[in-house]
Amino acid sequence: MAGAARRRDGHIAQERMLEEAMAAIAENGLATLTMSALAERLGTSGGHILYYFGSKDLLLLEALRWSEAALTQERHALLARRLTAERKLDLFLELYLPRGPRDARWMLWIELWARTPSNESLRRAQEEMDQGWQDDLEALLAKGVARSRFAPMDVPARASELLALLDGLSTRVVLGQRGTDRDRALSVARSAAERLIVRAER
Repeated sequence: MAGAARRRDGHIAQERMLEEAMAAIAENGLATLTMSALAERLGTSGGHILYYFGSKDLLLLEALRWSEAALTQERHALLARRLTAERKLDLFLELYLPRGPRDARWMLWIELWARTPSNESLRRAQEEMDQGWQDDLEALLAKGVARSRFAPMDVPARASELLALLDGLSTRVVLGQRGTDRDRALSVARSAAERLIVRAER
């Protein structure tokens, strides 16, 4: 059982619950994650976890929000670095793609995406998280265009197209489809990004 972070009143911190849920998904997959199994890992009761999150679906959504918040910080730090637009775009691609077939964040995304048509609050939450990636990629591309590092383009449209490609590649990586590991997905994404870059010799 993993060590559980507890507050002074003896309760397990919600962030620790989310962290442990993500770890369990990465280790054993989403299908095996139950409230009782998570409670055992944390040394608490399933009822205690449900007290904070209400249901497994809400726990999964909050775990995804928690994971995305950390990635948002990484993304903003990346955009603030003094690098060329080309290098920032390359690092953006690396940050977006899953680390491998058992990437917990992407396993959660795929699971929750499938539930959005019948769950309005979940749909809104996912749209909000997606919009953060869209806004930051647009800002990156717009700055590259302004500095003549990228070719003139319809920035929102190009950002949407690139993110759609990344979503498709990421899904294939997480599903473990033949011939689509992280390295291959990154190579395909880089080829798409290359078409946006202005070459000095042209």
